[in-house]
Amino acid sequence: MPDETCFPFPTAQEEADDAGQASRSGRQTAIPGLVLVSTPIGNLADMTLRAIERLRQADLILCEDTRTSARLLSHHTIPTRTAPLHEHNEDARIPDILARIAAGQTVALISDAGTPLVSDPGYRLVRAAIAAGCHVEAMPGANAATTALILSGLPPHPFLFLGFPPPRQAARRTAFARLRAAERAGLSATLIWYEAPHRLAETLADMAEAFGARQTAVARELTKRFEEVRRASLPDLAAHYAQAPPRGEITVVVGPASDEAAGEDELDAMLTQALQTQTVREAASGVAQALGLPRRLVYARALALQASQSKVEKAG
Repeated sequence: MPDETCFPFPTAQEEADDAGQASRSGRQTAIPGLVLVSTPIGNLADMTLRAIERLRQADLILCEDTRTSARLLSHHTIPTRTAPLHEHNEDARIPDILARIAAGQTVALISDAGTPLVSDPGYRLVRAAIAAGCHVEAMPGANAATTALILSGLPPHPFLFLGFPPPRQAARRTAFARLRAAERAGLSATLIWYEAPHRLAETLADMAEAFGARQTAVARELTKRFEEVRRASLPDLAAHYAQAPPRGEITVVVGPASDEAAGEDELDAMLTQALQTQTVREAASGVAQALGLPRRLVYARALALQASQSKVEKAG
């Protein structure tokens, strides 16, 4: 967590000095409000001219970590004062930020990399600013999820961005099982996650167990010197990264379910096995819970399978 004592909010005198310098340099004052500014995900040149200008015009830049942002701001000669805003202090900072905006200031928000709020702090601030009637605008720019998507070679839309998977394996497997159940209910989308490099191999193994041998892309260090996009099946990628632990920022893109008939086959197989030792109601209840499917749907399928089996036995 950033050391806030090293980066306090600026005093009134410091802001007055900054305002005087801006006036002498001819810098124009932006519309009072909250500005969400996307920053590069690696290459410092991936910054829009409009975003640079807005950061120069702002009275204050809120950073996930001011030390991380200092390199970017220095590279683009952005002298605006900064202050930290992260998940641990966001709620406490909101009243002061809204007061600044109400007093006519422009406050910009950036994250360490990419688009603010996307797996980064700022959502609570934006909600509070909207509720207070503040002007809120966004400067579009780099985003790791969409960059990995267009490089993956997988269907670009629809896609579903899911942030980071749960770090603990039990919770992660549960999350994947629920997603698989949603696919059986009709969801069809390319799936995108961020992941930490030290968890990548075991996460890919859990994905392979949940989703099978789907085509997948693992994008690493996007826009940086050692950018890599590896495309293969989930089991192959899990095996590769188990032997070659990766470094850097990771984005995982998994292709959509190709044929939900396979899901129906799985349902029938589980019901057929369960019906050998259980009643229709018991079998339907257990399989519905295991697959995350509606009980009524599974019960109706169990009845159909039982009727079909009875006909076969009578014919024999």
